[in-house]
Amino acid sequence: MGVQSKPAPLPPWGAAVAGATGAVLANTLVYPLDIVKTRLQVQVKRKPEDAHHDSHPHHYTSTWDAITKMVAEDGVKGLYAGMNGALIGVASTNFAYFYWYSIVRELYFKSKKLPTPPSTATELVLGAIAGAIAQVFTIPVAVVTTRQQTQSKAERKGLIETAREIIHGEDGPSGLWRGLKASLVLVVNPAITYGAYERLKAILFPGQARLTAGEAFLLGAMSKALATIATQPLIVAKVGLQSKPPPQRQGKHFKGFVEVMQFIVQHEGLLGLFKGIGPQILKGLLVQGILMMTKERMELVFILLFRYIRKLRSEQLAKAAQLAAKAKDTLPLTTK
Repeated sequence: MGVQSKPAPLPPWGAAVAGATGAVLANTLVYPLDIVKTRLQVQVKRKPEDAHHDSHPHHYTSTWDAITKMVAEDGVKGLYAGMNGALIGVASTNFAYFYWYSIVRELYFKSKKLPTPPSTATELVLGAIAGAIAQVFTIPVAVVTTRQQTQSKAERKGLIETAREIIHGEDGPSGLWRGLKASLVLVVNPAITYGAYERLKAILFPGQARLTAGEAFLLGAMSKALATIATQPLIVAKVGLQSKPPPQRQGKHFKGFVEVMQFIVQHEGLLGLFKGIGPQILKGLLVQGILMMTKERMELVFILLFRYIRKLRSEQLAKAAQLAAKAKDTLPLTTK
């Protein structure tokens, strides 16, 4: 959404469908990067004495190493493990985010006496509110997907079976909301992303109501890169919370994202908090660029569709009025 002096011409559900459509398309295209970055983020860095140990049968040294080993183990389809659940999560999360983002933004404009564009700080707050509401309702799908992405071929189960396994675990049904606190903190990621997008749009393309596909892609990629670098440690901690604990934990789950971060620093140093940042940024650049490019086009399609529907409706009302007037004129006069 661009910086506007008045509420968006689309209803909230229109913006939500446009955003969800763009997100699903983008994540489908780059899904292999998503599963690779998740695998890299949950593994614990090997120590020299573990180099010839077989306790870490699937240890990856780089993005390419992860891709080649996953293909060797399970074929190309291994790069798409858990994709159904991931796309359901992406669609629901983005639908909820853009829906609530449209609502809180519209409420903001209604509360202002003068229709001035919101500041960067205000954009961040609006995005954070929308993100928090969306996370509460959609995090169970993210938890199930993360578990699926980190399962080996022998352990792999379907979406429903994985959800049941989590529910029957030590946390019970609340296990589906593991990492909620980290996710709520991470609402600053989309908040930074869309706040930066709006601000960069105002700076680089002032007064431009609609962006070209290339311009939207560029702004989306730039804003997502900034947000990813700022929040990578929390992203790694959230993945650690939602996946199975590493072998060093002997099956003991982490209690919070601070504990995950402490474990990573203890075993891998501070740089361990940024593991997987390569595919994370690349995925983010592509996803955000494609998402915003698609969303801009989808919003335009919806606007044109709404205009066409309104035009048809007004024409039908006009015809109905004419028929009513003609029927009234042809009615016979009656006298008492």
